[in-house]
Amino acid sequence: MLEQDLTRAADATCISVLIVDDHPIVRQGLRTLLELQDDIQVVGEAVNGKTAVEMAARLKPDVVLMDLVMPEVDGISATRQISALKQSTQVIALTSFVEDDKVIPAIQAGAVSFLLKDVSPNDLMDAIRAAHHGEARLHPQVMRKLMEQVAAQPAAASPAALDLTQRESEVLTLVAEGLSNREIAVKLVISEKTVKTHISSLLSKLDQGDRTRLAIFAIKKGLVAQR
Repeated sequence: MLEQDLTRAADATCISVLIVDDHPIVRQGLRTLLELQDDIQVVGEAVNGKTAVEMAARLKPDVVLMDLVMPEVDGISATRQISALKQSTQVIALTSFVEDDKVIPAIQAGAVSFLLKDVSPNDLMDAIRAAHHGEARLHPQVMRKLMEQVAAQPAAASPAALDLTQRESEVLTLVAEGLSNREIAVKLVISEKTVKTHISSLLSKLDQGDRTRLAIFAIKKGLVAQR
């Protein structure tokens, strides 16, 4: 079975989801979980990246839950091809392991979020709903792995090249390190209101939609100060 198309007529009020995984029991478990949600509708299943791209192009799902290690076409290649379709589909990488050669390539390929399969049902639902609005979610282990990889890479750009002030650069570094607004305020000896102002400025200057995307951008571009 190369695919399972579950669509009759996608409910416009629901978030349509395509499940991509080469293990039947995983697909069944995810479908059972998602079908319990009133605002989420599973519109199809694919067993490999090749079929996933074909189904994504045809079904135009809001969200794809993408396994990364699959036969024929892997999840990273499939994510890149789905992103190239230039439709509104958002891809969530959902995998079992945080591997060095998977994290950054998956995000660079266009995955909006990167989660491990041990994610709680509530966190998975939150990630799907967030992805539908273009917002990112990262598993804590993934964020740590990103930081480890950045530490071994030369900086790709400087904050000055992006017209960031010294304070904005400091705030950006601390956001990417996972600190909350309160923690940033304490560390920099400024008010939380000032932190929020700097983050709003960063989102605008770097054209990022939310705080998590801002952190991912900083890490991918090598803007995080190495310590």
